[in-house]
Amino acid sequence: MNDPAASMDLDQLRSMLLIAPFHQWLGLDIAELTDDALILEMPWRDEIVSNPMIGSAHGGILSALIDLTGLYTINALGGSARATADMRVDFHRPATSGPLRAIGRVVKLGKQISVAETRIEDAEGRLLASGRGAYVG
Repeated sequence: MNDPAASMDLDQLRSMLLIAPFHQWLGLDIAELTDDALILEMPWRDEIVSNPMIGSAHGGILSALIDLTGLYTINALGGSARATADMRVDFHRPATSGPLRAIGRVVKLGKQISVAETRIEDAEGRLLASGRGAYVG
């Protein structure tokens, strides 16, 4: 990993991520931080299933993962994000088992508003959901 000069230290980022009880409950972990992406992983939890007929995760969990990944991607890659100003999520296929992998990339680092996009994939790399968030710095 080559850290940009303005990027956050990985240990500092991990500490920020895990300070919130909700993030701890989700079981979030930083899988990778590169010059242009942050990858978070979340283990599967039976408690996130909202459709027991197919065993799929609730869309709110996927939305939260997109939101958190976008916010922390901006913080990790040299920007400042404190709160979500706007967010859009598209659901592509049901998340039905296995760990979830969220790949965040910065679209724009701004002085007041920054934008990031996130893809959520399953263990086989299939796209489950994607989204874009605008974050207040």
